[in-house]
Amino acid sequence: MSKLFSPVQAGALSLGHRVVMAPLTRMRSDPGDRPNTLMRDYYTQRASRGGLIISEATPISRQGYGYAGAPGIYDDAQIEGWRAITDAIHEKGGQIVMQLWHVGRQSHPDIQPGGATPVAPSAIAAEGYGYASHGPVPFSMPRALQRDEIPGIIAEFGAGAARAREAGFDGVEIHGANGYLPDQFLQDGTNKRTDDYGGGIENRARFLLEVTQAAIHAFGADRVGVRLTPSGTYGSMFDSDPKATFGYVADRLDGLGIAYLHVVEPRIKGTELIADAEPIAVRHLRPIFRGTMIAAGGFDGTSAEALLQAGEADAVAFGRAFIANPDLPERLRLGLPLTPYDRDTFYGGDARGYTDYPFHGRAAA
Repeated sequence: MSKLFSPVQAGALSLGHRVVMAPLTRMRSDPGDRPNTLMRDYYTQRASRGGLIISEATPISRQGYGYAGAPGIYDDAQIEGWRAITDAIHEKGGQIVMQLWHVGRQSHPDIQPGGATPVAPSAIAAEGYGYASHGPVPFSMPRALQRDEIPGIIAEFGAGAARAREAGFDGVEIHGANGYLPDQFLQDGTNKRTDDYGGGIENRARFLLEVTQAAIHAFGADRVGVRLTPSGTYGSMFDSDPKATFGYVADRLDGLGIAYLHVVEPRIKGTELIADAEPIAVRHLRPIFRGTMIAAGGFDGTSAEALLQAGEADAVAFGRAFIANPDLPERLRLGLPLTPYDRDTFYGGDARGYTDYPFHGRAAA
């Protein structure tokens, strides 16, 4: 029997199947970074009974932006639009958690409020591009956060979690992956601080753990997840001992009793799948983190089923396949062909490449 379509518990979240929609930045919000009806239609199309959706990464402050057009959760005025989305998903029997985001150094003054310099644990620039309203801009040199600024950012994560709860979300996920601010604090390639947020693993992990605790205070531990990329290199990320660093974090998160740990495998380089790459991250962290484990990173139905049957993860997150296949769980369950995605419509735009992908007739029936 297929394990992919068996129920599983993730903290307080009771899932009817294990096909999770991964967080996907699409940049289609209204002015004021407000969710809109087009976004509601997009999410509603992809909701399924018993399924879990992780929202697109959602900035917890204007400072947290690196991609113009992303919807926010830093203002009470954004709650109403999100509430329309969560209500629609719940009506279809699905659940949704919000991914809370601060990009840190992966930004540019053209995207920052008042043209400010982006912030980071240390003044070390990243390679890559953000998206301003006028188009792509290279990541700029950040400034190192002052020690007294850090508690305010942690509080903004907590406030974002509280707004997400008011908007009807079933939980939140801390975006601790892909070289964004919590990841920048965590890895020693980007954190050269000499205060209590830098140096050894315990200090470098402090920011991520305190952000997670702020979300727990708003939602409860059994409705909080954390996403990590132990082998990720996006945004010029690296660590001298990732096995020790991420093992320590997994152990501490296990002690907090969070709902799930969401781990991106080293199966993706940039935007491409690495052929024959093994899902080694969950394999390493599984003995350390005893809670629910979600794996992501270029899986298809066959490789996802194999991972679950091996007991190395409890659910699998699918990203680009969900973009082009709003009925992905049913297509996988029935073994139906998948619609290819159009990369040119991933970021920004209108309904094209967003809400106009077809449902398979057999799956709909």
